[in-house]
Amino acid sequence: MTVMSYTRADAVLARLPGWARDGRVITRTVETASFKEAVDLVVAVAEAAEEANHHPDIDIRYNRVRFALTSHDAGGLTEQDFSLAAKVDVLAAR
Repeated sequence: MTVMSYTRADAVLARLPGWARDGRVITRTVETASFKEAVDLVVAVAEAAEEANHHPDIDIRYNRVRFALTSHDAGGLTEQDFSLAAKVDVLAAR
């Protein structure tokens, strides 16, 4: 797993609207219609994360879910982070 330079990470991030980089972490907050929908989204992302063996930090605040991705074991952002971010986007669009 190769850590991306910030320049490369920003270029990939440009293809993921709604995501932002803060140092070695990318984040996105998704607003849902209800608390239940927020929890359902978290469950769906958890299943995708388990399948990818790559786990985001998740914070639920009523109907807002904040996802934070980084590759802790690599010490920065890798392709895995952006791949899971794209899956989060698909799941959030449902």
